[in-house]
Amino acid sequence: MNLEAEKEQGMKGQIQAQLEELKKELETGQAELQKVEMQRTYLHETMLRIEGDIHALGGLLTEGGPAEHNGISPTQQQPSTTQTEEASV
Repeated sequence: MNLEAEKEQGMKGQIQAQLEELKKELETGQAELQKVEMQRTYLHETMLRIEGDIHALGGLLTEGGPAEHNGISPTQQQPSTTQTEEASV
C-alpha cells in the first residue's frame, strides 16, 4: 500500500468515526427532545386544569357564593319580604 492510499484510508476511518459520533449525539438529542415535549404536554395540561379551576372559583364568587351550587338559591337563604312584613304587622 502506498502512502497516498494509507492517508485516504485514515481519512475514511476518521470520517466514519465522526459519523458514528454524530449519529449517537442525534439519538441522544431526539430522546431529550421527546422528554421535554412530554414535560411540556404535562405542564400545558396542568395549566389548563388550573385555569379551569380559577374560572370555576371566579364564577362562584360572582354568582353569590357556593350556596347556589348546593341547590340553594340566595332567595331560599333569606326570609321573603312577605314573611318579614307579616311578622311586623
